[in-house]
Amino acid sequence: SRKRVLFVCLGNICRSPAGEGVFKQYVAERGLDSEYQADSAGTSAYHVGEPPDRRMRQAASRRGLDLTGRSRQFSDIDFERFDLIVAMDRSNLRSIRSMDRQGRHQDKIKLFSDFVGDGFPEDVPDPYYGGRDGFDTVLDLLEEGMDGLLEHLDGGSRG
Repeated sequence: SRKRVLFVCLGNICRSPAGEGVFKQYVAERGLDSEYQADSAGTSAYHVGEPPDRRMRQAASRRGLDLTGRSRQFSDIDFERFDLIVAMDRSNLRSIRSMDRQGRHQDKIKLFSDFVGDGFPEDVPDPYYGGRDGFDTVLDLLEEGMDGLLEHLDGGSRG
């Protein structure tokens, strides 16, 4: 069955839809889209129902990425539905961990920066209040982590 990964940030309009989009493009380029599914969600309900931020869509489209979907809030059922839950920063990581009240899913909740090498920020920075460059920074970081993320999902079995 397909492995499922969920990208999570605060509002689900910038970082997590970008994570979902970069991941989908990454697996498609490798002919692996039948093996993986990706989605995204936010820990807050601030933007529920909204499309991804226009500035993030523009930055993504310059890289050939089409970000679609509508913001939704992370819910308990996501713990059951996904094999890997990737938080974009430590604050969202804490929020997700605390929702897992029985502690049954802690091993599937990871911080995105776990998949990038040293020298990268521990948190994927929220570009919402910054300038246009921030959106490219997020995409650069996301691209940097995809090898490690896929390797983790595979349990290192791709050799």
